[in-house]
Amino acid sequence: MAWDEWEQLKSDAAERRATRMRLNQLPPEAGGGPPPQGDLKVNQKDLAEIGNAAFLLYGDLEKTGDHARASTQKAASGLTSETFALGAALDHVASRWIDQVRSLLDACAHISNHLDFTKGAHAGDEVYISTVISGIDTLDKGFDERAGS
Repeated sequence: MAWDEWEQLKSDAAERRATRMRLNQLPPEAGGGPPPQGDLKVNQKDLAEIGNAAFLLYGDLEKTGDHARASTQKAASGLTSETFALGAALDHVASRWIDQVRSLLDACAHISNHLDFTKGAHAGDEVYISTVISGIDTLDKGFDERAGS
């Protein structure tokens, strides 16, 4: 094998590697270092709005979901009393409706409650961190006073 042929094979192999598809990642940045961490950011205002929306949705869904259930069950009862087979089917739909509404209500309550809990937990963390940092500041002042005397 001639030297030129070897260099051509190496060049071809490098080109094939460079053109491969890359999924779920960005090309590494020049200079090394840790990979980028993404751009998702959230603040307390965003979380409060999501929690409030879940709370409001819960209230609206509870009222309107129950209204739909009552109307459907009344219609099913009327059809059944008139010996229509559709009455039993409509009653089954009403039962499934109740299950689905309860699932959605549980999800809304979970979101709202979790965000309220998270907000409280982070507030507690903030108080703890500020207490620790203010204690360090007091400790530093004590060292400064001792060094000056």
